[in-house]
Amino acid sequence: MRTGNPALSEKAFAGLARTSDTMTIQGTVNKTLLLLILALLSALWIWMRFFDGLSGTLEPSQVAVNAGAIYPWIIGGSLGGLVFAMITIFKKTWAGVTAPIYALLEGLVLGGLSAIFEAQFPGIVIQAVGLTFGTMFCLLVAYTSRLIQPSENFKLGIVAATGGIFLIYLATFILGFFGINIPYIHGNGWFGIGFSLFVVVIAALNLVLDFDFIENAARQGAPKYMEWYAAFGLIVTLIWLYIEMLRLLAKLRSRN
Repeated sequence: MRTGNPALSEKAFAGLARTSDTMTIQGTVNKTLLLLILALLSALWIWMRFFDGLSGTLEPSQVAVNAGAIYPWIIGGSLGGLVFAMITIFKKTWAGVTAPIYALLEGLVLGGLSAIFEAQFPGIVIQAVGLTFGTMFCLLVAYTSRLIQPSENFKLGIVAATGGIFLIYLATFILGFFGINIPYIHGNGWFGIGFSLFVVVIAALNLVLDFDFIENAARQGAPKYMEWYAAFGLIVTLIWLYIEMLRLLAKLRSRN
């Protein structure tokens, strides 16, 4: 089994002891829904902090001030989410505790970013949410009906593309400390839009690999606590897909 999601790599289920209480697909779905609810709660909290007492369209100066007020929460959520993601990956048996904490922390990031984008482009968040879950639903239907059957070459291609995207984002992050920007890909030109569309497609196809991995893991009788771990891995992909949807829509809206 292979997936581009590092949380659901082949090694994730390697060497796990088999028990009578095993992982199920339904159990993973239930825990995924719970993690989504937790992320939504913290996202709504930071969203309300951004828009508290405000109405109508915000001026750019107001957006900057309000964004500055919630940036510490976004940064804290990002760093905390990274820490708990790493803990979850290396201590799978703790996933029942660390995965919910991760969801709450990432909710701060999602809520903060969503509020900033919404202030700049009204209506963009509901569009991004609809596209994200619409994409997930369509791919789930395609997977369960076997319209999409991930072959080894398909998996290798998605893993390679995901790794390439990660390296580009890592280079962007490091070069940013030196005031250097990678041209075109982050702009709203057609090249930048094309790049974002490519990333959205790769993120979406990672969902197919995640579905395949979870199904196979349940069939192989992975321990019950792996439901939390598998749900965590699926949430990682959904968060990535949603953020990329926001970026793509923002580029398109900024051209108007």
